[in-house]
Amino acid sequence: MASYLILTPPGAPNRSETSDRYRDGTRFIRDGFSWKAFLFPTVWMLFHRLWLHAIAAFLLQGIALELMRQPGFLAAGAALLLGVHVLAALEGPHTLGDRLVGRGWNVRNLVSAHDLATAEEIHFSQLEQEPNPDIHPKNWDISATSKNTGRPGPSFGLPGYDGGR
Repeated sequence: MASYLILTPPGAPNRSETSDRYRDGTRFIRDGFSWKAFLFPTVWMLFHRLWLHAIAAFLLQGIALELMRQPGFLAAGAALLLGVHVLAALEGPHTLGDRLVGRGWNVRNLVSAHDLATAEEIHFSQLEQEPNPDIHPKNWDISATSKNTGRPGPSFGLPGYDGGR
């Protein structure tokens, strides 16, 4: 089961308001291994506008390929190349979420689901539940109910209502 980080753009309506604009602007970022980022790290980073990360990945891939061409450095170059790909696949989605939060996006929810459709269904079903305005907190007078004039202490060895045990 994967976790999905749910982000809304700056200026999106409040959580209690459900509208098409709110649904259209919501981003679901899967927290986990990304095969697209693993296979094409630089292109994936450029697509998600992670410019500096893409430049670093491109340079490290170039260094790795040049190391692989040198005699005796094949293993070092392959390890560096594999490291760039694995790092992009594991940390790319997290970096994307951090970039969006840094640009003012709001973290709304974190949902565990098997796929994106289920995560969307869980998140938007929680938004569509409107709070019941008839439920009000009451001021309970605990001191008036905890006075036992018959005998002191709790009955039958149970804790009393005064908060003690």
